[in-house]
Amino acid sequence: MISNFKSKLAVEWMPLLNRKWSDAADTAVPITELRRIAEKITTVPQTLKLHPLVEKVIADRRAMGQGELPLDWGMGEHMAFASLVAAGYAVRLSGQDSGRGTFTHRHAVLHDQNRERWDSGYYIPLEHVADDQGPFRVIDSVLSEEAVLGFEYGYATAEPNALVIWEAQFGDFVNGAQVVIDQFISSGESKWGRSCGLTMMLPHGYEGQGPEHSSARIERFLQLCAENNMQVCQPTTPAQIFHVLRRQMIRPFRKPLMIMTPKSLLRNKEAVSSLQELAKGGFQTVIGETSAEIDAKAVRKVVICSGKVYYDLTGARRERELADVAILRVEQLYPFPHKALETEMRKYPGATQVVWCQDEPQNQGAWFFVQHHIQDALKEGQRLSYAGRPASASPAAGYYDKHYAQQKELLTAALGDAPKTKTRKAS
Repeated sequence: MISNFKSKLAVEWMPLLNRKWSDAADTAVPITELRRIAEKITTVPQTLKLHPLVEKVIADRRAMGQGELPLDWGMGEHMAFASLVAAGYAVRLSGQDSGRGTFTHRHAVLHDQNRERWDSGYYIPLEHVADDQGPFRVIDSVLSEEAVLGFEYGYATAEPNALVIWEAQFGDFVNGAQVVIDQFISSGESKWGRSCGLTMMLPHGYEGQGPEHSSARIERFLQLCAENNMQVCQPTTPAQIFHVLRRQMIRPFRKPLMIMTPKSLLRNKEAVSSLQELAKGGFQTVIGETSAEIDAKAVRKVVICSGKVYYDLTGARRERELADVAILRVEQLYPFPHKALETEMRKYPGATQVVWCQDEPQNQGAWFFVQHHIQDALKEGQRLSYAGRPASASPAAGYYDKHYAQQKELLTAALGDAPKTKTRKAS
């Protein structure tokens, strides 16, 4: 008998076990490498005829890679994928429209408009980043969330050196795979000692599209969070999605990662990043106030939020011309970033009001999960309140007018009434 036999298919997990969440991960990439991989993923064979709209996407991405335009969400994703495969990691992405992206932001697969066969005439730039790169696979999967997510969970438990991602077409559709999340993803490590680095991308955001196209049910994931079993993040910039995807592979341990990805932010002109933000820093669990017009000493109210509602809040604050309200973003909901939030809160010694603002109804979203964590960060004399939609049996309103009215109400609850328009006296 051979006592030290090891299968060629065996994977070594030991270097990734018994690690701490605080283990460092340098996710920054040198600017020269960023420019190189940006050129690679925006280079298309001359024989490939692109659709005019896709041609513009690629041209814009080339300008982003040269620092001529700010990076959008799709480019942030692509730069993360490209930097990982260039370093030898495998990247595997599956979902119901993952090649193009449900909201047409990705375009990882480029199609020849002059092709003669449906199964030929395509090009995947991320397969051509480096000579000795790791494999990149993007799969448009069937409309069976439970089956596909279950397969990807198994794949991730068997291959720790691959970034394995399952993407829902809308975050709501993860409902169809809830049993996989409950029985395996959230509890597999506790029940069976099975580590897993599966990443789930769940498009989430209240855009007035109705009950089945708004909510990825953040509250359900947060209810399952305990014993550092997984990560729940809601990044709001391309740099944040870049760093959180890289962090998932570079940190010396594997935990499931739930990313609430945006919809309207994919093309929001304010939701952009610079190439320099990819070349330095890392994933920020909390993003503090970024406006230079806000004087910390004059702040009377701190609004804390997560996700797309941040841009609604900053827009409403600008319209109201408020200079005494600071807005903080919690980008990682679990494990909750206590120290990072406390550090930001201490910058506003004069603030007596603290508000948690969310898009979701009060009985949903992150409110019930985060309120006691935020309470721990308050100092004597500060009071925490809620601003958001009222409790609801449905995830979202079915009528756009009602959605819009609710949005106005939650912004007013967070920031205060809009100033009345001044009228001139008759001369």
